[in-house]
Amino acid sequence: MNKKILIIVSNANAIGPNNRRTGTFLPEVAHPYAEFDKANYQIDFASLTGDTPYLDALNLANDPDNLAFLTGKGWEKMQKAVKLSTVDVSKYDAVFVPGGLASMVDMPENELLKKVIKETYERNAVVGAVCHGPVSLLNVKLSNGTYLVNGKNITSFTDEEENGYAIADVPFLLESALTKQGAKFHAAAVWSAHSIADGNLVTGQNPASAKGVAEKMIVILESPKK
Repeated sequence: MNKKILIIVSNANAIGPNNRRTGTFLPEVAHPYAEFDKANYQIDFASLTGDTPYLDALNLANDPDNLAFLTGKGWEKMQKAVKLSTVDVSKYDAVFVPGGLASMVDMPENELLKKVIKETYERNAVVGAVCHGPVSLLNVKLSNGTYLVNGKNITSFTDEEENGYAIADVPFLLESALTKQGAKFHAAAVWSAHSIADGNLVTGQNPASAKGVAEKMIVILESPKK
């Protein structure tokens, strides 16, 4: 049986006091999609509202994986993302949350998303997220009442990176917020490829880290216990 991956995306298209245009950051969905596709996994998309999601960073379309996503089945599937509340997430071997500033708008407090992440993690399926995507892990409480990120080795878009990118637009700094909930945060050099697996939780720092997150997720999914 082929593994099944659910990619959960934001529906936001603007952020901050100046309504900065945003969406899911193209390489953060396209690069993992390419890796999952090469592994012959079933890839489905869900969004929080079921409305057509948005893409950011279309200026990077000349990258081979990005272009293949846009012109192949990836973007076509993403445009048809179903509403998360209609999905039986228990049927999936992994969930993956790409970033983009959009995720900072509608994912920090979304109760259903938090429930999905909690239940996926606790049944030992794989949870992956990259860049601003780990905001999906924020405020997730496990059955024992502790924050999911408490004591976990994770990374995300760093405060240093945000200071040079969208400090005027984001509602809070993601690294600081995750650390406040007990995460053992690991930051690499700004904009460098950096991903971490801690058990069945995989996180990446920035767009350059998206492929590495998918690769680490695949290693876990292909391990004998999975």
